[in-house]
This record gives sequence, structure tokens and C-alpha cells, in this order.
Amino acid sequence: MRIAVFFFAHETVTFLPTDTVFDDFVYPGSPASGDALLREETDRYLGGFVQVASEHADVELIGITSPLFPRTGTGTGWITNEAYEHFVTTMERELAEQGPFDGAYLSLHGAMAVRGVPKPEADIARRVRAIIGEKAFISATFDPHGNEDEDFLHYADFSFCVRYYPHYDMHLQGERAARMLIRAIRGEYHPTTATVRVPIISPTVVQATSVSPWSDLVQRCLVAEARETDLYINVFYGFPWSDVPDAGMCVQVMTNNNPERARAVAKDMAEWLWRKREDLLNTTTIHRISEGVALAKQDVAEGRGPIVLADYSDRSGSATWLLSEIVEQKLSRVLVATIASKNIVDAALAGEIKPGHDVELAVGGLADDSAGPPALVRGKLVRVATATHHRNEPWVLVAFGEGNMLIVSSYLTQILEPEELWDTGLDAKDYDYVVLKSRVHFRRGFEDSGYAPISYLLEPNEPYLGTVKLDALTYENLDLTKFYPYGNVEFTCEIHPGRLG
Repeated sequence: MRIAVFFFAHETVTFLPTDTVFDDFVYPGSPASGDALLREETDRYLGGFVQVASEHADVELIGITSPLFPRTGTGTGWITNEAYEHFVTTMERELAEQGPFDGAYLSLHGAMAVRGVPKPEADIARRVRAIIGEKAFISATFDPHGNEDEDFLHYADFSFCVRYYPHYDMHLQGERAARMLIRAIRGEYHPTTATVRVPIISPTVVQATSVSPWSDLVQRCLVAEARETDLYINVFYGFPWSDVPDAGMCVQVMTNNNPERARAVAKDMAEWLWRKREDLLNTTTIHRISEGVALAKQDVAEGRGPIVLADYSDRSGSATWLLSEIVEQKLSRVLVATIASKNIVDAALAGEIKPGHDVELAVGGLADDSAGPPALVRGKLVRVATATHHRNEPWVLVAFGEGNMLIVSSYLTQILEPEELWDTGLDAKDYDYVVLKSRVHFRRGFEDSGYAPISYLLEPNEPYLGTVKLDALTYENLDLTKFYPYGNVEFTCEIHPGRLG
């Protein structure tokens, strides 16, 4: 059996002023095709899919030319229609030229936002379906922060969404996508699906699945899947910083030729979410930056470090509010990782500023109002390091103050594991505080590992771009009053069947 493999993923922050353009997807290794694509992301969705598919001697995978995640990460806004159409048209052409295919696997995200394309993931599935035909099967994987509704499964047969936040089960969902696609092609699984949109919208910072009721949601899914043979449940938590019409929560259930069971489980899960709606949105304590820094300073003074200060609200990577507060409160032994300031990285690479030299740098700021003004940092440029965990991007390390270190990156960088920092030559024992641009992902490496006994989630004084107060944002494609907690919302639990009923 011949299976086409695609990758096109982005978590788009549409409120950022800078578009994500064609060149952002083009760098050494991207786009990727053939075996090069199949070797990408070995520990994530694509790796799980390839691993399981490769265990079957009668399966041939064909990597279709695909753009990898853009170099800007999630630090830019709308994907231009030009960039999207270029890559999708290329995929369509190759799919037609290299067919026929028995199936296709789409490694997506779910929160992609494209100018002029209301639901890009559903559009990709529609266009793939038009080429491979009605008898072939389409399977896909998604991030839980996808904004998805019933339209995707109108064209595709399966979707498998990560359940944990932080995302521990990406590889597992890729494995499932391969296993079920192969079974469907062999005639062993007849996918029947049901989708229910739940009108709840929440900032991602409150969605950590380590705390109730999000942890209860995970357990409820696990129990249902353990009790029912061949049943799979997706819960999309949603991504409110993509201003798209299908934002918000969504439940999808897949069964083997049992549409009644799919509808019953989807209804049960959706109604449970609606009953828990208030509790789902009240799980996380967020501190103002000045307050959180003062609390962390007291913790370290009393021997409770190291402390993580997580700037959850920064969406450009350039925000300087926390760095300025650290200087204001005279903290020492602080590692700031990272602030996006591409001009400084470029200057270091060009030799305009050099390791060992004293420097005075205007760092970050200006990307948008939420980034704040540039912060003046006086110190010594230590070295330019290679970010081995981040596509080998160059990082500029600047020592300042009393034992402090600032890492300057070109783009928004979310650190998941402490080792990503120590691999640059830094030593954990030199720092009492680690400052990150993260909401929940950091918990994987900094809390679950036992590294940091205390973490504080911080936000600046105003409800800037990454705010938990979503009504401070200007939505154009989504009516916030149709979602809890921003309107007088009624939930009717409308169930939508998938492509095969």
C-alpha cells in the first residue's frame, strides 16, 4: 500500500503585526521531501507515524515536499495567502504526479491561520481528497491547541489530537494515526466519527493537564478508550490567539463502524466539559511581574530556589517588561532565556560585536505594544552559541549585572528542558532564577524533572496581547460573545457525523 506523507503546521498568532511569509518556511532542510521528510521530528507526530508504518513490509511511504515549522516559530502572525498557496499547490502537483495512493497522512497543527482561507487544515484535507479519490483514506495528527470543527472530518477519515499539556504524547498520536490508517486501507477498520463543538474559549495558560479538572478530562478520555474497543477521543482545547471562525473547544470521537457509539461518547464528553466550564477556566494563579519577582526574590533569600519566572503573555518573544523588573529589583544570578532581538544576533554574526568585548545593547521591544520599549543592557558578550535543540539557531550570550546571563535569540524561543540551556556551556549551579517565555510547556522539563521547586507565571500591568482577558483583544472573524465566559451562551450539543457516517 502506498501512503503519501505531508507536513504543514503553524500555531498562528494573528494579533501580531508581522505576517508569516514564504521565506520564513525556507531554510536549510525546509522544505523537505522524500526520505528527508520521513526522517524529520523523530520524537513527535511524524516520527511516531513513520515508526509504525515502517514496521509493515507492505507499506511504502512517499514524502511529499512540505515546509517545516517556520523559523519564526509562533512569533509572527497571519500566514500570507501567497506562501500557503505555493506550498499547497506544490503538494497537489506532486500528489497527482506520484499517485495513485491508498492513503495520506497529514502532520498538521490545527491553529494555522491563513489570509483568505477560513479553515486551512480542512482546506488541505479537501484538496488532498480531490486528488487521491473517495476510496483512499486520510489520517492526520493535531496539537491540542488546534481550532478544529466538523469540517476537517468531512474530508478526512481520522484525526488524532495530543491529550496532555505539556505535550507528552505526540509520538503516540503519530503511532495511532499510522496504525488506524493501515487498518482502514486493509478493510479492518471502518472509521465513523462524531464531532461536537463546545462554546468555551480559554487562554492556554490555564490548560495544564496536571491540575483538575483538566487532569480529570484526560482520565475521562483514557477510561472511555480503555473500556471501548477501537474507540478514540480528541478534545481540542483551542487557541484563542488565532482569530478564526472555528476557534474554541471541540470534541471528536472515532469508532469502528459504530456511529451510534461515536455520537453517544461525543455527547457525554461535550456535556461533561460544559458542566465543568467554570472550573476549567480557574486553574492557574497569575502574578503581576513586579509582585512575582518580589516573591521569587524572597524565596531565594530563604533557600527555596531555583525559581522559574515564566513570562506567559509574551507572544512576539521581544517583551522586555520582566527583564526591566529584574534590573529594577537588583536580582542576581538570573538566567534570561530568551529575548528575541534579531538585529543583535545579526550584528554578532557579522563581527560587529565580538565575544569578550564590553557591550551596551538595546535588547528586544518594539515588536508591538505588548513587547514594551527596548531594554538597555550593559555587560560583556560571552559567546555566540549554537542552539542545538532549536534548528541550530545562533544565540548570543551576554553577561550583565551580578552573575546574570541574557540569551538573545532571533525569534521567540520556548525552552522546554533545562538541558537546552546547559548545552550552550552554561552551568545550572550558577543561577538561582531562570526566566522563560512559556505558559505550560516549561513544566515538562523544569517542574516534572524536579529542577525548580517553585514557578511563577507572570504578566505585565496591562492586558497586552497574551492576556487571559480575551475581551481585551479585537476579534474580526470570531464573535467572542458566543463563547463562555464572554456571553450568555446556551449549549445545544449539536453532533456532526464524519465523512463515512
